[in-house]
Amino acid sequence: MLQIGKINTLKIVKIQASHIYLGSEASNKVLLVDKRPSQNCQLGDALDVFVYVDAEGHLAATSTVPLAQVDDIAWLKVVSLNYVGAFLDWGLPKDLLVPFSEQHHEMEVGKSYLVKVFLDEQNRIAATTKIDRYLSDESVYFKVGEKVSLIIADKTDLGVKAIINNTHWGMLYENELFQPVKKGQKFEGYIKNIREDHKIDLVLQQPGYGKVLSLTENILAKLKQNHGVLLISDKSPPEIIYSTFGVSKKVFKQAIGALYKKQLITIDKAGIKLN
Repeated sequence: MLQIGKINTLKIVKIQASHIYLGSEASNKVLLVDKRPSQNCQLGDALDVFVYVDAEGHLAATSTVPLAQVDDIAWLKVVSLNYVGAFLDWGLPKDLLVPFSEQHHEMEVGKSYLVKVFLDEQNRIAATTKIDRYLSDESVYFKVGEKVSLIIADKTDLGVKAIINNTHWGMLYENELFQPVKKGQKFEGYIKNIREDHKIDLVLQQPGYGKVLSLTENILAKLKQNHGVLLISDKSPPEIIYSTFGVSKKVFKQAIGALYKKQLITIDKAGIKLN
């Protein structure tokens, strides 16, 4: 069954002049709209294509992957306005509509917004800035330490809100952010804690000792690359440690402490040396 607004794997079922039609046993034929399809296309070949409804209301397919698909939340820029709403650049020739009824506030050309991509009642792809109705503040399904996809949202007094896997809200606390972040940025992060009220705390670095083990391997690799010496130690500023290894000073100290106990390195004020 075709999934409108998603990537589908479809076979070439008909080639007529310069037109290529795709489909499956359970779907209607869909025109491939790419201007220059592969010259080697043959009947029966399978293609990964994005399926959408064109301006005339017909199903169409393209091998171009848009910046967001249905059910995704994305940071997209407004490129034009008209009497029906705002239009976003999402990487396809036909811009993505945000109807006026789906705008929290009037959108402006040139500005970017967090939007949710959805299918309307006529199976047309549209977007909304009213993303809260699609996101939950609470979850009992995530596990502490689980790796997740994050999109940075708004700053708060505590830190920065982030969208988890397009489905939930979580919090990155200011005192645990060791790098600048901007609204709309995407990161891989981790579930730090599920609180008693089922709200979700996040971190950008892998929590627990697993992170320390991964870092020790990185430190040893950098030492070998630098003739066994690194001019960085547990006395170095947190900013230097983060720019070098992407972790907090606390985690770095744990890692070099573990290496020191194994007698793999020596530590002094100037840096660390490979034994």
